[in-house]
Amino acid sequence: MERVNRILGNQVFLSELRKLARLERERVYCGHGIEHLLSVARIAYIRTLEEGLPFRKETIYAAALLHDVGRAAQYETGIPHDQAGVRLAEGILRECGFEEDEREEILTAIRCHRDREAAAGTSFGALLYEADKASRECFVCRAQETCDWPLEKKNFIIRR
Repeated sequence: MERVNRILGNQVFLSELRKLARLERERVYCGHGIEHLLSVARIAYIRTLEEGLPFRKETIYAAALLHDVGRAAQYETGIPHDQAGVRLAEGILRECGFEEDEREEILTAIRCHRDREAAAGTSFGALLYEADKASRECFVCRAQETCDWPLEKKNFIIRR
């Protein structure tokens, strides 16, 4: 997990996380801070263990930590966060020592983590998509009534 810990100390990652915290300070809906990122990682890793999936823990954690790294750019410029995230994640992954094939697997998952159909085209992307949605606690959300998430994406029960 050495390279994952490098992500946690990466200046670009930390800067984006701080920006996002400022931008979401007043947000009443689901946030995208470190708690969310780690929840996604843990859910994806548990599913991998339970289902015997072929993904490495370090790759799962890297993808989960970086899947929303473009969120601040989305708020600031309107560019979708998956697109902005791929650009940012590429450099972070390279700096943290991930090999080209690992980077491509992670970047593909980030690129399609918002779209069920796109994620279905890659089993790692599907894992990230599902863990991202499963991390949400809609069953206790105080903003549930005004949330514009489609009903089929909301979590009213614990599925896994």
